[in-house]
This record gives sequence, C-alpha cells and structure tokens, in this order.
Amino acid sequence: MAERRLDPPTACQEVGPEGRMVRSVLDRIGDKWGLMIIGNLNRGPQRFGALQMAIGGISQRMLTLNLRQLERDGLISRTVYAEVPPRVEYELTEMGHSLLVPVLELVNWAADNAEGIEKHRDAYDAGAAAAG
Repeated sequence: MAERRLDPPTACQEVGPEGRMVRSVLDRIGDKWGLMIIGNLNRGPQRFGALQMAIGGISQRMLTLNLRQLERDGLISRTVYAEVPPRVEYELTEMGHSLLVPVLELVNWAADNAEGIEKHRDAYDAGAAAAG
C-alpha cells in the first residue's frame, strides 16, 4: 500500500500567539478524558453520574475538572434544574457538536488499531528488555 503523505497545516508551524492558542485547543480536545466526554455526550444531555459510569476509570475529581474545562472552552453546556435535589445535566454546544466528526473518527481509528498497536508495543518492549 502506497504511503499517503499529508503536508502539515500551517497552524502546526505557528510559533507566536496563534500557535500557542492552537496548541492549547488541541491539548484540551486531545486529552483522553475530553475525547471520552465529548464522545459520550453525543447521545444527548447526561447527568454527572451517568457520564462517570459510561467513562470507565475516570475519577469524580477528574470528571469535574474536565467538565469545567470543556464548559469554559464552550464545547459543553451545564444546565442546573431548580429541583430538590438539584439536577445538573451536561450537553454538547453547537461548537461541541461540530467537533464530533473528527473526535469520533479519532476514537474509531484508535479502536480499529488498538490491537496492532498493542502488538507493536509488546514487540518493542521485548526488544528493549533483551537489549538492556
């Protein structure tokens, strides 16, 4: 199979304030928990507990921090309902929905390639152990 080569976008080469902002955004959406939260909110509004159950391995503190950061970035919204006890739901904003296609593509790519990556890791680790 011929290797497909893509030229990096100019944003990858920015060194000034624009480059810092692009790196900041990529850092937020490239974080494993951010990707998992965005992917799970694809199903519609969800409460904190439902998100935590759906995203295995995330602590309450880490989920809280990530939800706040995603809300700050405008990717999700938080709605508090005046009920007893209070009900809080999180959902994707319009900008968050626009991120779904690339995020889900990345998640699908990871799922499709996880086995092959694991085999490469095992082979690399075995080679490193034999050499070391």
